[in-house]
Amino acid sequence: MLRSYTPADALTIGNAACGTIAIFLCLDFIAADNRRFLWTAFLLLPLALVCDVLDGYVARLNRTRQSALGADLDSLADVISFGVAPATLAFACGVSGGWDALVLVYFVCCGVSRLARYNVTAESLSGESGKVKYFEGTPIPTSVLLTALLAWAIWQGRIGAQLVGGTWTLLGADLHPFALLFALSGTLMISKTLRIPKL
Repeated sequence: MLRSYTPADALTIGNAACGTIAIFLCLDFIAADNRRFLWTAFLLLPLALVCDVLDGYVARLNRTRQSALGADLDSLADVISFGVAPATLAFACGVSGGWDALVLVYFVCCGVSRLARYNVTAESLSGESGKVKYFEGTPIPTSVLLTALLAWAIWQGRIGAQLVGGTWTLLGADLHPFALLFALSGTLMISKTLRIPKL
């Protein structure tokens, strides 16, 4: 199977690897309370984004059209690096109340749904050139903006009990207003009315 991978596919695997290692580092942070693990996880997600951007560039450079395998690889890698990993980072930083967990699950499910919809509709959304002209909903890599906000919160020492926005208790479970940014991001990803031109 590995022999069938193109250089672009190798970059996509790099994207998935960055996201997976970031998740493991979050678990290390929770176990050891060492912020070095968390900072390393934060650095890996922009690196995953670089791999995500480069895989398309390399495919175009080699004049290879994205295969079904490449499209699925890309979506699966994006779910890890821009869906599960940001949710895990948020949870590790203190967005970990009962309502928070529900919101983070919603965010990941929106990301999965958005990518599945893209894979199914990409052909119908592409013009004569065969290239998709616009995204329906925000692309899942925009979650890097949420991780940047979390990095800023850590830099300010505002994680855990000091998380930006405080904590609300609703029906016996905690909700951090910060989690609502993940709810907004997920909702924008699955929007059918929001159309963003693809560069």
